[in-house]
Amino acid sequence: MNRPVRPPFAGPALFSYGFRPLFLLAGLWAVVVVPLWMAIRSGAVTLNGPFSPTDWHIHELLFGYTSVVIAGFLFTAIPNWTGRMPTRGWPLVALSVLWLAGRVIVALGPWPVVVMLVDCAFMAVIGAMVATEIIAGRNWGNLKVVGPVLLYLVANVIFHLEAMSRGQADIGRRLGFATVALLILLIGGRILPSFTRNWLAKRGPGALPVPFARFDAGSLVLAALALTCWVVAPQTQLAGVGLMLAGALQLARLLRWCGWRVWREPLLLMLHVAFAFVAAGLLGIGLAALGILPAATGLHLLGIGGIGGMTLAVMMRASLGHTGRPTEAGLVLALAFGAVVLAAGVRAMSPEASGLWTAAAFWTFGFILFLWHFAPILAWPNPARRKPNAAPSTART
Repeated sequence: MNRPVRPPFAGPALFSYGFRPLFLLAGLWAVVVVPLWMAIRSGAVTLNGPFSPTDWHIHELLFGYTSVVIAGFLFTAIPNWTGRMPTRGWPLVALSVLWLAGRVIVALGPWPVVVMLVDCAFMAVIGAMVATEIIAGRNWGNLKVVGPVLLYLVANVIFHLEAMSRGQADIGRRLGFATVALLILLIGGRILPSFTRNWLAKRGPGALPVPFARFDAGSLVLAALALTCWVVAPQTQLAGVGLMLAGALQLARLLRWCGWRVWREPLLLMLHVAFAFVAAGLLGIGLAALGILPAATGLHLLGIGGIGGMTLAVMMRASLGHTGRPTEAGLVLALAFGAVVLAAGVRAMSPEASGLWTAAAFWTFGFILFLWHFAPILAWPNPARRKPNAAPSTART
């Protein structure tokens, strides 16, 4: 489906398209949240919100940072799916303020119910807007993305309710990880082979990604079942074996997409590497369920390398493509992604304090590089596209 021709937008470039303010907020929060967590952990900073320090750290990466990236991706992809106009202007301003209000009240709000309502309002509004756009565009095939978005919202609500009633989130934490992992397996499994095929097809003969088939559908169903078992009964053999099998099948699925052929295209290679971290995270969590590995190992492979790496790579590619720039990664972007990958490896393999500080430094450095490169791109109009009726980029999300 062709993109709609956008009429002139008189407001700031920052609010001309959903990915601009939301990806910028994601980058800013990624730079702030981990150093702040280290300050809280060391006792230098105290928060007054309803969560324990560890729950705050997990929540603000899993439901703070990740939620705004998901929203930015959806507001960028849906106009492509539906052919309708993108959300822009004051609705984006309001969404940005709502997300920021969630971050402030989660850290400082002493009223747990109010904190929950404000924090969860962001994804509730996103879910409603996504469903409305897809239904209005009669793009029924993509309506399935609404399900994971609503499940992600439910996970956040459960996280808050558990913190209120038990003092520690447990099921909500696992459900949040499981939902985001499934979103990456579903959406990443759609865009990754497509981007790879398009790039390889222009470079002569050779192996191409295998199209979506029963193997992919079966591996997704198994992953969903294994993650559901882990959410409900994390320390069982069934969960452990199921997650290990799910991780192995996702690695096999990744191999079918010919990632070894894209080593000359870093932005594509990043997507393959991040997807591999999701699969490795499933394997690690499965081994933890069987008592073979510490629980934190698999969660950090999934959370930092899989979720952090995939969201970073998607933000890079979408921001370049949708501002009319070549979707190519230079040294700065390669270093940014490499730093996040190193953070995942160090944090998963070195749980002691020195490893924690090193991983925090790598993560923060990676996102500082992301902001340094992309803040001007996201906040200002592309000089090559200052004319209001200039054709948008043909890059797809």
